[in-house]
Amino acid sequence: MDINYLMNSLWVMVSAVLVIFMLGGFILLEAGSTRMKNAGHIAGKTIFTFGLASIVFWAVGFGFIFGEQANFLVGLSNFFYSGAELADLGLSSPVFFLFQLAFAGISITIALGGFAERAKLSVYLVFTILFSAIVYPVVAHWIWGGGWLAEHGKQDFAGSTVVHLTGAMAALAATILLKPRIGKYNKDGSSNNIYGHNQVFTALGVLILWVGWFGFNAGSTVSVDEGFFGFVALNTNLAAGAGAVAALLISWVVLGKSDVPTMLNGGLAGLVAITASCAFVDTWAAVVIGFVAGLLVFYSVRFFEKRKIDDPIYALSVHGAAGIWGTLSTGFFATPELATVGLPGLFYGGGLTQLGVQAMGVAVSGMYAFVVSFVILVITKKVLSGLRVSEEEETMGLDISEHGSYGYPEVFTVIESKSVHS
Repeated sequence: MDINYLMNSLWVMVSAVLVIFMLGGFILLEAGSTRMKNAGHIAGKTIFTFGLASIVFWAVGFGFIFGEQANFLVGLSNFFYSGAELADLGLSSPVFFLFQLAFAGISITIALGGFAERAKLSVYLVFTILFSAIVYPVVAHWIWGGGWLAEHGKQDFAGSTVVHLTGAMAALAATILLKPRIGKYNKDGSSNNIYGHNQVFTALGVLILWVGWFGFNAGSTVSVDEGFFGFVALNTNLAAGAGAVAALLISWVVLGKSDVPTMLNGGLAGLVAITASCAFVDTWAAVVIGFVAGLLVFYSVRFFEKRKIDDPIYALSVHGAAGIWGTLSTGFFATPELATVGLPGLFYGGGLTQLGVQAMGVAVSGMYAFVVSFVILVITKKVLSGLRVSEEEETMGLDISEHGSYGYPEVFTVIESKSVHS
């Protein structure tokens, strides 16, 4: 058997494992960024929804993205994928399938961030099935599966649009329909900070995501040829570092304090932004892209806050705003040598053509993800008699109301005991 085939398969398998392990980062990030009374729920629903999304992706998602006999929207073969070898991949087809499944799992996890601390578990179930079947695969086919945006030369190497913007726009639909958490906004329009319960968890979650991103971006080479994955990994790390530094500095200047959550979000924003362009830009551009993303996430959070859009996990800013910037950035910085898809960017003599393609891809993909997700949730709301838990259930926390046990049983058992005896 060809050695390149084996090495490519091994590299992509390792990358798939890294991407799937990013779910551990999301568990810590989301649990740490929310309140203690919902920590077990957040951890559990992440595992549950990834398992469910895996089955849906196996049944229809993979076929809609990469199936043959494709039409304008989707592919139409390889449903209920059997593990059979597909033509011209240069690596094991089951390994390629697992790698693509991991990306679908990350996108739904991002989307569900918009549901945090107030949605019914049954809503997670229904939305995960439909998002994994008819939202994510359609956008992925358009860009990665040979669809119409790919034919226009849309550049999105590892998914700033496909994974991150798609998930963020679904999160926006959920956040609008679910409305803010109890106590987030006052009658006069002012907002209250609802602090996450563990910044150490959040920081560790970011670090796990940072490491997993090397599988996400560098793994998207799906090849070890010429060691190009190392260059992609270098750009990824530079952008993440620049994003963290920029976010820390802007919070320090504006707030007078170097805000830890802002800095952590800046690192993630740098990672999201470089995801589209990591294989198409020089290293100096990766630093610029990450730095701008770090500044952008600071102001984006405040933009949504003023509009009373309650986004506990900051999915709209970290994955949405940074995903848009990252996608557009190739239209500025893609070099003639590295632009294996599409055209060079504006700063390299390519004119506005590639930037226009990138903007079109953002607009159409984002709108599709938002509108379809919104419709799904409106219908779900009617069928399930609401998307949101009751006020009493939200106040007591989803750990106990949805699952019957606490993520921190010792803490809450003591609190309840004191309440009974007082």
